[in-house]
Amino acid sequence: MCRFLIYKGKDPMTLSNLLTKPQHSIINQSYDSRLRIDAQPVNGDGFGVGYYTLDGGRGDRAPCLYKAITPAWNNLNLQRISEKTRSKLIFAHVRASTYGVLSETNCHPFTYENIMFMHNGGISNFDKIKLRLINFIDEKFFLQIKGSTDSECCFALLLHCLKVNGFDPDSGELCDLKILRQSVVDTIQHIKNWVKEVSNDPSLLNFAVTDGENIVVSRYVTSRTDEAASLYFSTGSNFVEFAPGRFKMERMNKSQNLVMVASEPLTFERNDWLSVPTNSTISISKLNVLLHPILDEYYSPDPTQSRSFDYASSKGMIGSYPTEQDTYNEVPPLEREGRAVPTH
Repeated sequence: MCRFLIYKGKDPMTLSNLLTKPQHSIINQSYDSRLRIDAQPVNGDGFGVGYYTLDGGRGDRAPCLYKAITPAWNNLNLQRISEKTRSKLIFAHVRASTYGVLSETNCHPFTYENIMFMHNGGISNFDKIKLRLINFIDEKFFLQIKGSTDSECCFALLLHCLKVNGFDPDSGELCDLKILRQSVVDTIQHIKNWVKEVSNDPSLLNFAVTDGENIVVSRYVTSRTDEAASLYFSTGSNFVEFAPGRFKMERMNKSQNLVMVASEPLTFERNDWLSVPTNSTISISKLNVLLHPILDEYYSPDPTQSRSFDYASSKGMIGSYPTEQDTYNEVPPLEREGRAVPTH
């Protein structure tokens, strides 16, 4: 299963501080994924990094992309570029393919104008619902599909939902955060309903989308009893290296200068990360973080309800794992229901 990472900050971050330097950077996760428990915990089917330029004028909102089909740990160009490149908003992804051949067109992130998207998970029996999806979406968004993955089809569906909800993806403008979040939820609901027509197998739908300013990320599984693929977030004033390869989230004067979202934490500091609840979304705007439950038949109003790790484990992942000190924190119940998350 894939892994992704998001950085949004008041100040630009050097890519190497996220991609290569930390002991558990996303590049290291491509060959040492602690939340994959299958026999071969490797995400070596290509990688991609997308970032927005620092000046970011009206004609400059489309993100820069660098993708390759080589394993991320074995790409010298990525290491060289990451040491010299800085951005305030970064998406990174390492791929373990479930659908689609090994090609750059199948590597995440995917982009359309200023919209950028990536996915961790998989749609069960995707081959049986693909035609439904293609026939449903606007032809314009179908024609932008270049690869063969379920993820890129999900992106095309998301673009269609954005247009239906009143935002024109061709405009290059910023999208209202509520519309962006609703479109992610609508995408999930369409996929869920189509899959239910052909299968009872759960689908894992951790989606991440941004317009270059606002960000929405889902942690979702089409099940009332199973855990979704892992997802964590962290906020603070600085992300600092205190020893070679060892980073931590620094919190000073209660200032919130950056937010990170990741399939796996980049540090082993117990208090750095919070787990996003299963079947919810995390929204980021101007470094403010909101959690919303996804209210459908798989929603449980009981925050203490336990879910099984069996299905996620069968796909090579679990929902949490021990750090060097203890397990990662879970989001307390009072921080759900779409409330702002206290970060310090």
